[in-house]
Amino acid sequence: MSVMQRIQDEIEAHPIVLFMKGTPEYPMCGFSSRALETLRAAGLEAEGLRVVNVLEDPEVRANLPRFSSWPTFPQLFIHGELIGGCDITVELHESGELARMVAEVQKA
Repeated sequence: MSVMQRIQDEIEAHPIVLFMKGTPEYPMCGFSSRALETLRAAGLEAEGLRVVNVLEDPEVRANLPRFSSWPTFPQLFIHGELIGGCDITVELHESGELARMVAEVQKA
């Protein structure tokens, strides 16, 4: 299976996917840590989040920017759609939009 197909499969199989550097227990980048904290603050429960550690999969790390047309990490996908990186995640949380999006996913 190609790396692009593996990325697509992850996004399709899970309603919320965060491609980040590190793990929820040990984030390896401040931006990844902040995005994760923001998702939690928006009410996302741990079991509702699929995390892909791009540091453990060099193929995903190299190809996700091509797949999404987004150059940096972390990258948040909700219902198969790229939401953005850390800054956009924080902005959505500050506006209340992220909590609404998370609540919709958790209801489904």
